[in-house]
Amino acid sequence: MTQSNQSLVLAGAGHAHLVAIRRWISDGYRPPAGTLLLSPTPQAWYSGMMPGLVAARFAPEQCAIELAPLCQACGIALVIGTIAELDADSRVLRLDDGRELGYTHLSLNVGSVPPQPEHTDGSVLMVPAKPFAAFNRHWQAWRERSDTLRLAVLGGGPAAFELAVALRRSLPMAELTLICGGRLLEGQAAGVGKRARQLLNKRGIMLLQDTRIDRICDGFLMSGKRQVKTADALVVATGAGPQPWQAPSGLACDDRGFVQVSATLQSRSHANVLASGDCASLPGAPHSGVYAVRQGATLVDNIPALVQDRPLEDYQPQPRALVLMATADGGALLSYGRWSGSGRLLGAWKDHLDLGFMRRHRL
Repeated sequence: MTQSNQSLVLAGAGHAHLVAIRRWISDGYRPPAGTLLLSPTPQAWYSGMMPGLVAARFAPEQCAIELAPLCQACGIALVIGTIAELDADSRVLRLDDGRELGYTHLSLNVGSVPPQPEHTDGSVLMVPAKPFAAFNRHWQAWRERSDTLRLAVLGGGPAAFELAVALRRSLPMAELTLICGGRLLEGQAAGVGKRARQLLNKRGIMLLQDTRIDRICDGFLMSGKRQVKTADALVVATGAGPQPWQAPSGLACDDRGFVQVSATLQSRSHANVLASGDCASLPGAPHSGVYAVRQGATLVDNIPALVQDRPLEDYQPQPRALVLMATADGGALLSYGRWSGSGRLLGAWKDHLDLGFMRRHRL
C-alpha cells in the first residue's frame, strides 16, 4: 500500500484535539501544510452527553461535532480511518483498511476502550460503551424488544452509573443489573455512593458490588467458577483501557499499555510524539474528560512548538475535579472532594456546562 507522508498527524478527535483546533481557528494559527486529522468517524461524539441521548433528553445532533467544518477552517485535511498499528520507530501509522500514513510529528488523542472480561464463548452479546457509534446501533435494536431483554452493565464508575439509569429510562421493561468489580463509585465522595445506591433501588436496577466478571460461559456471567447471572447482553463501561496497538507500538508505555508522557505531554521515548487524554499516562492526571480539556489548552501552544523545534510548556493537572453524574430525569449527583449533593439544579448546571462546551467547539 502506498504510504503518504505528513509533517503533522493529529490522531483522534478527542477533547484535547478539539480544544486545540478551535483555539487555532480563533487565534488565526495555521498548522503546517499537509497536516491531517485522523478520526474513525466524521463526527466527534461528546461522551458527557451520551447518557442524556440514551435517556431521550438530547437529540443526536446536539451530542456530536461535525469535524469537516473545523478542519476546513483550520486548513487541516480530515481523514476517516481507524488505526490498526503504530510503528513509532519508523514513524508510520497503519490503518485497518491497509492505508499507511507516515509522519514527522504525531499527536495522539485517541481515547480509550473499556477493559472486557478475559474469556468469553460468545453466548452473551458484549457491547463496549465506547465507541458510541457502535453502541448506538445495539441500543436502537434493544428498544424494539425491551420487554424481554435481560441487560447487564459492567462497571462501578460514574460512566457505568449514568449509563445504567439512562438505559432504565430508555428500556423501562428490561431486566437491568449494574455489576461492579468493587464498590459503586469507589473513590468519589462517600455520600454520593449512598445517593446512587438509593436511586438504583428506587428505579428497579439490581446492584451487585464486589463482583468481578472475568468470563462468559453458556449464557452466564461468571465470577471465577460462580455463575452470577444470565444476560442477553453485557454493556461494558469499565473505565479506560488502552488501545490495543499502543503497547506494541515502540512507544514507552506503562504496565497497562498507556503511553507514558512527561509534563509537556511528550512521549518519554519519542520526542516527536505527543499524547493526551485517555490514551496517555501521566501521574496526577486521571483518565477523565475534565483533564483532557485542560490538556487541550496546553496542546494549543505545544503542538506548534514541537513542529517549530521550540521549548514546550508544562501541563499542570488540577488537584481535584468536579464530577457531575446525570440521573436521566434532569437531575444530577455531585462529587467534589468529600462533598456530595443531588438535585435538579445540579442537573441544569451539568446541562449548561455540556451544551456550552458543544457551542464553543463547533462551527
